[in-house]
Amino acid sequence: MLEPVDRRYGPAPLPQPRGPLSAAVADALRRPPHDLPATLGADLDPADPLTDEDLQLTLFLCYELHYRGWRGVAEGWEWQPTLLALRARAERPFEAALRRLTGRPPVPPAGVAAGLADLVAADDGPPLSATLQRRATLGQFREFVAHRSVYHLREADPHSWALPRLGGPAKAALVEIQADEYGNGRLDRMHAELFRRTLGRLGLDTGYGAHVNVVPAVTLATNNLMSLLGLHRRLRGALLGHLAAFEMTSSAPNRRYGNGLRRLGLDEVATRFYDEHVEADAVHEQIAMHDLCGGLVRAEPALAGDVLFGAAAALAVDRLFAAHLLDSWAAGRSSLRAPTALTVSLPATPSTSATAGPLAGVV
Repeated sequence: MLEPVDRRYGPAPLPQPRGPLSAAVADALRRPPHDLPATLGADLDPADPLTDEDLQLTLFLCYELHYRGWRGVAEGWEWQPTLLALRARAERPFEAALRRLTGRPPVPPAGVAAGLADLVAADDGPPLSATLQRRATLGQFREFVAHRSVYHLREADPHSWALPRLGGPAKAALVEIQADEYGNGRLDRMHAELFRRTLGRLGLDTGYGAHVNVVPAVTLATNNLMSLLGLHRRLRGALLGHLAAFEMTSSAPNRRYGNGLRRLGLDEVATRFYDEHVEADAVHEQIAMHDLCGGLVRAEPALAGDVLFGAAAALAVDRLFAAHLLDSWAAGRSSLRAPTALTVSLPATPSTSATAGPLAGVV
């Protein structure tokens, strides 16, 4: 019999497989740790690794073992050697696709901060935030929030893996950013908790990992990118570049998201997560560019190219994500794999009742 869990914080149940490889991994995880066949995943050759449902879910299954784990899955799977070998086989086409997508961003003579600024200035991704601000329906906004819940309910965790890999000014800068993300030690101010309230106000399940089953591969890819960078020390520069791109492109979109929710009649509980990021990330942007990434490159100049690769990858994958949502809505279809699954299943409790909004239970 499984021990009771607080669904707000995980672990989540294993998601439904999306192909033979994710099915084999999910089946293995339901049993005690054991060796997987050496041939499993040996013939991986997806046409588009970034949108391949089976590949991205396989990576997500493996990576989540390093976060909250999976409900009912033995802890020993986290470092099971043959599962790690399978993960490495799945990571190779994923990383190769990311590098093809981004090319080799040049490091300008002015330095890595200038390179980050150039990447952000040149980014011309689809106008997702403007659409959500001005025209999106309530149903479309709920879809967007369900997509983002996969990351925001563990917000900041992937980037925290860089902390023990840094020293000096770069480490101090990352601690400053992450402290804000974690509410400076106050549960009610943690960004993940603020987002949980947004989910509740929109009538969505606020449980950790509750929407993994309904989001497509491109959404999983945005999360798997962070895990790939965070779990490999060799990619620490790319992880910091990824975080810098996040912070540098956050304030304006979050202002639009908050205004979009206000347009739809939602209250300040629903918008606080986005409103908080407007001011906080304007400060984080400067810290991330100059103190975090600049500090790292001053200490390790050879990592400048990695920093820009991480930033470029963050922007490129987010463009794919935004295009998927906007293309789906323009065609009159849902951006989710199973839109009717967007329901609330958490009972109201003293700690969650504040998140229950007038839309609770709306599909």
